[in-house]
Amino acid sequence: MKKVLNTLFVMTQNTYLAKEGEAVLVRLNGETQTRVPVHNLAGIVCFGNVGCSPFLMGHCAENNVSINFLTENGRFLAKAVGKTSGNVNLRREQYRQTDNEKHTAAIAGNIVLAKVANCRSILSRAIRDHGDKIEQEKVQKAADKLNNIGKRILKAENADEVRGLEGEAANTYFAVLSNLIIANQNAFSFAQRTRRPPLDRMNALLSFLYVILANDTEAALECTGLDPQVGFLHRERPGRASLALDLMEELRPVVADRLALTLINRQQIKPKGFTLQESGAVLMNDETRKTVLKAYQERKHDEMVHPLLQEKTQFGMIPYTQALLLARYLRGDVNEYAPFLWR
Repeated sequence: MKKVLNTLFVMTQNTYLAKEGEAVLVRLNGETQTRVPVHNLAGIVCFGNVGCSPFLMGHCAENNVSINFLTENGRFLAKAVGKTSGNVNLRREQYRQTDNEKHTAAIAGNIVLAKVANCRSILSRAIRDHGDKIEQEKVQKAADKLNNIGKRILKAENADEVRGLEGEAANTYFAVLSNLIIANQNAFSFAQRTRRPPLDRMNALLSFLYVILANDTEAALECTGLDPQVGFLHRERPGRASLALDLMEELRPVVADRLALTLINRQQIKPKGFTLQESGAVLMNDETRKTVLKAYQERKHDEMVHPLLQEKTQFGMIPYTQALLLARYLRGDVNEYAPFLWR
């Protein structure tokens, strides 16, 4: 099994990345800031005005280390990767099954069912652990509704019906997620999910975490040999990694949402770490981003027992594990795709 490798996040503006032997050299104003061995990396994510030498790009491509370029605020721009890995027959089967309505509905249904179940687990755990500090009745009502939506997903006849139920579940979940915030409630409260741009601190935090999680799921699919662009739940769109977005749906509540709540409730991030733009957008400052990225990396190394495999694994391995399980299903080794269910 592939070990959990780190992602190198480069956020300091005007930084330049170069190759030195088998290492990534991080330079700022002509001075070397740090060296990182390429074999210790799963990927590199560059925010804003960060340069990269063509020799480093080539070396990373040869070692299956992707380099992602994002705006300073986290919007995806471009990605440098090497040759597509994996068996071409696997990708051909992936394409065939995305054109099959029955298979598309089955995979999309399992993904959304797991997402809904994991969202419900987040709410139920909050009731159990902090019932005296939250609006317990309101949160329980949402958890019950999610349970009902899960039952309806099992009866869904096509992918469009699954997508509609996913939207209903998301609205139900996000409508009460603010109730799980215990510290700085007024500063971090929110009523609904807003993107492009995020209109409050919580949405800004979630958007940033979702970008990082999407990068990890896309890297996992690349390593498995699947095509990240061709999904089942998310329809194909030029430039969008639809399958990566599919895979991250079941992981959003467990990996991103839990981490966001932890950072807020433990007051590891503060309201002053966000700025309001004239456009109404809310953005994180550099210090807050660094705190979030550090916590995300630490979270990836936490261990848990995978509910299906019953083996101890690290959170950072979950995207790779799920990508492998999806590949096994597409190859016909198992009867259905088993999504990640958090207990």
